[in-house]
Amino acid sequence: MAIVARCPRGIDDRGLHVTNLEALRSAVECVAREGTLCLIDGFRIKGLRFDQRAVIGGDSRSAAIAAASVLAKVTRDRYMRRAAERHPEWDFEANVGYSTPEHRAAIAANGISPLHRLSFASIAYQQLPLG
Repeated sequence: MAIVARCPRGIDDRGLHVTNLEALRSAVECVAREGTLCLIDGFRIKGLRFDQRAVIGGDSRSAAIAAASVLAKVTRDRYMRRAAERHPEWDFEANVGYSTPEHRAAIAANGISPLHRLSFASIAYQQLPLG
């Protein structure tokens, strides 16, 4: 198993899609072995040295992809709950970073935290001086 994380500023610099594919490549490179077929949720990874198949709707079509998605979400939620200890103003333990009405209100009241992506297009960011 491999869990790969990327920082908000790196996502801002490269974009979410590119960063996600880079993280996915890193995870696959950690666990794949020669002769295996890697099932990738939705997209091919350019230049991957292993055989691969892009599976559209992979969460519902592959138990392995669904399991990887669950691991990713649980890991992210745990990270956000730990981050709430350092950044209590944003109530990360409850919203785990999702754009809930309460999270948007916390952004309006406190601005953004170091964990918020500046490139994220959210209504909660529209009135803030970013940059």
